[in-house]
Amino acid sequence: MKETAENITLKKINALESILGKSFSVLDDGFVRVIDYMGSDASIVQAARVSYGEGTKKIRQDRELIRYLMRHNHTSPFEMCEIKLHVRVPMDTWRQWIRHRTANVNEYSTRYSVAIDAAQKTEPDQWRLQSKSNRQGSSGKADESVGKQLTQEEQKFHSLAREVYDDRLKAGIAREQARKDLPLSTYTEAYWKIDLNNLLHFLRLRMDEHAQYEIRCYANVIGNEIVSRWCPLSWEAFLDYRMNSVVFSSAEQTILKWIGRGEITKAIEVAVQYGWLVKTNRALKPHLERSEFEQKLKRVGLPVPWKKSK
Repeated sequence: MKETAENITLKKINALESILGKSFSVLDDGFVRVIDYMGSDASIVQAARVSYGEGTKKIRQDRELIRYLMRHNHTSPFEMCEIKLHVRVPMDTWRQWIRHRTANVNEYSTRYSVAIDAAQKTEPDQWRLQSKSNRQGSSGKADESVGKQLTQEEQKFHSLAREVYDDRLKAGIAREQARKDLPLSTYTEAYWKIDLNNLLHFLRLRMDEHAQYEIRCYANVIGNEIVSRWCPLSWEAFLDYRMNSVVFSSAEQTILKWIGRGEITKAIEVAVQYGWLVKTNRALKPHLERSEFEQKLKRVGLPVPWKKSK
């Protein structure tokens, strides 16, 4: 009997079934767990073959087809899969999370229920310093002696904030108003349902090393512990073509061409033309695009031409 799209979709993925409802710990008191899902790698393949026709099945096996779709950004077949997660996350991290507007969300309400009695704590050696080159990022850690004091102050603040909140509730103040001074470190919970295509977009941004540490912890768990079990062929292709690939702009390709030909002077001339190499007091002026290109060169094992020319 020929399998229908419905039969393929309803197939159970044993690796994912084994962790349904299981909580994966994140940070000090957070978690992620799978509530429900629909579809699998087979659903993606089946949807793609509807578009390409029956002949495609004879040309490519499932893995090859999924890799082709990922490689060429044919995203709609990946939307055939959906997953519902239950997450427990600090409110400041949730603010970043909820910016991904392609999911269905139902969050724990502190208007109807008492706020969760937990706040994310910071260990003395985990206080990060503000980056001098990136306004929205961090760089390095504060001295642990400073961190110890900050952690003590944090604990006092959390305790006081919770005490004030509880006192308001005891006084009969409405939950919707009593909550207003709770810190952003307070944990919230939500059901988050999203299709695989948009989930992979979320993971590409939030697993990146430049993403904030806290949300990166959640993204790594979702990707490595959940998506890898749910759609292993898609996960493999995602790692190859999205997470671990390097994309070069037209300007970068021009410089790469001259590097490949061994004409370093030409490569430097092009960088100067693009305004990447401007000296201030004998030192190169900071330039974000140039810096990112230097990181790409490092990843592929090529030298930075203007650094060699010093």
